[in-house]
Formats: sequence, structure tokens, C-alpha cells
Amino acid sequence: MNYWVSVIFRAIPLAMMAVCLGYGVDIWTTTADASHSVAGPIVTFLASICLCLYCTAATIIRQLIGRFTAADRVLFPVLGYSVAVGTAAFGISLFLGASSAGESPDYVAGHVVFGLGLISGCVATVATASTKFSLIPQNSRLPKPEGDREPPDSAFSPTTALVLCLIPVFLAIVAWAFAITNLALGTTPARFTVGHVVAGLALICTALIGLVVSIVRQIQDTYRPRARVTWPWLVIAAGTIAFVWGIVLLAWNGPDYYQTPGFVMVGLGLVCFSILSKVGLLALVWRRTFDLANRVPLVPVVTALTCLFLAAFVFQAAVDDESVFVAARVLVGLGAICFSLYSIVSILESGTSSGD
Repeated sequence: MNYWVSVIFRAIPLAMMAVCLGYGVDIWTTTADASHSVAGPIVTFLASICLCLYCTAATIIRQLIGRFTAADRVLFPVLGYSVAVGTAAFGISLFLGASSAGESPDYVAGHVVFGLGLISGCVATVATASTKFSLIPQNSRLPKPEGDREPPDSAFSPTTALVLCLIPVFLAIVAWAFAITNLALGTTPARFTVGHVVAGLALICTALIGLVVSIVRQIQDTYRPRARVTWPWLVIAAGTIAFVWGIVLLAWNGPDYYQTPGFVMVGLGLVCFSILSKVGLLALVWRRTFDLANRVPLVPVVTALTCLFLAAFVFQAAVDDESVFVAARVLVGLGAICFSLYSIVSILESGTSSGD
């Protein structure tokens, strides 16, 4: 990979982080009404995911250009997990400090920010698993008999590999627990919104299980043929559920507060499909050539543009309908996440193609 191209790919998630941070803080501090108090923290802490994506990008790129050091092996995972823990902790402090549980803006914002912290933890795990990314093209280069595969000496220990795979599983379970609890207690608009949106965040955590497991198993050289189907279809299922869930909420003839989780769920579905480009690419190029591999990075570009165009329409709707104010702002942040994922997919395509 060309050095200056690598700089651009690392700059993309940082630029998207700056967009989310600046835009979120502006929303947060402009007006102290309920809509701003919900949208502001959420958009601001979408920057946490972008920063964790930067850690992943830097971890892989520095291996590809031969500049990965022992300090990098520790720095990027620690930075990612620190951001994830800080984000989740802030979310918890918001919803625990809400003036009226299940009703106040802080209750909604706190739960969603907590969910973003869980996603950041999953992405930080992707960065940690990627500290041995250079083994993927090496393992993929020469096919071996199915029963003659042993992890390379420099791969993760079996215990470490198992822990890495279990982290996103645990975080997804936590997200699902919060979502189901709020849906079961959905007697207020705030709980209704939290239940549906956090379910969408749980679907993203679920999709990231497929990414982490795919990376770990290719590093361990235990990526079996059925994995080509299992993990991409897990992500497809998560994205489809989120997208259809959002459409159903929007089409349902319910109160106005159905619209915000509806639009956000559609955006979260698009984020899942961006993740699919990474999981699918790893499956498509493992021990074989895929001629259209260099087209796969277009998927997150399309999803990012879709988020931004949808946000434009929702912004226009928000002129007359205050109930979609939050959705319009959050969709912009989700577009930034999708575009950050474009950087990661492009890096994966460059790194895995070197093993053909």
C-alpha cells in the first residue's frame, strides 16, 4: 500500500470523528430543549465509534506498510477499549441520573450512548484481533487439506482467541437485555424509543460478532468453508431485521414518537450492511481469487450516501414535524460511521489481495 494512500485511509475515520464531535456538541449546546438534549449526546458519542474504527485502520495499515511496533500492539487496543468504557460509563451516568426514569431526555440519551459504548467495545475488539492481521494473507496464500490445519506459532493462544470471540457476544447480550427490558416496560414514549433503538444497536453488536470471529479464525487458520456462509449471513440477517424493523415502525399508523426509532433503525440497518462488506470480503478472498474484490468498498459508500440523502429528507420533514428532529441529526452521524467503514473495507481489500 502506498504510504500517502495509507495516510488518507487513516484520516477518514478521524475526519468523521471530528464531524460527529463538532456537530454533536453544537446540537448539545445550542438549545436546552428535549430534542437537543437527546440528539446532542448521541451524535457526539458516535465519534467514539469513529475513533475505534481509526484504531482498527491504524492497526492494519501499520502492518501493511511495515511500521507496526510493539507499542502499537498495546496502544491501539488500549485506546479503543478506554474510549468504549468511557462512553458506556457516561451513558450509564446519564440514565441513572435522569430526573424521571422512563420519561426524561437523559433516559433516552443515556441508554443510547451506553449502547454506543457497547458497539465501541466490539470495534475495539476488532482492532485487538487485527494486531495479527498480517497472518491472514500469509495463511490464505497456500491451501491446505481440511484436516491439516494448526494455528501458526505467532497466532493467538487458544484462550486469547476464545476471549476475543466472546467479547462481542457478551456485549451483544448486554445490549439485547437492555432493549428487551425497555420494550417489556414500554409504557412511555421514552422507553418505547430506547427499546427499539437499543435493539438496533444490539443488532450491530451481533453483526460485529461475525467480523471478529472471521478475523480471529483466519488468523488462527481455522476458517472453515461453512464460515464463508455462516458469518456473512449472520450480518445479512442483522441488517435486514433492523431495516425491516424500521420500515414497519414508519409504516405503522401509530403515534408520532414511532418515527424517530423507525428512521434510526433504517440507518442502523445500513450500518450493518456496511459491516457486511467487511465480513463478506474476508469470506470471498479467503484462499481464492474474487475478481470484484476492489468493488466491495463501494458498499459502505452507497450506505453512507443513503444515510445522508435520507437525513436530508428527514431534515425537511422536521421543519413541520418536531418529532423527527432527533432522527435527522442521528442519520447524519450514522452516515459518518458508514463512510468510516469505507476506509476499513478498502484497507482490508488491499491487505487480503496481497495474499493472492
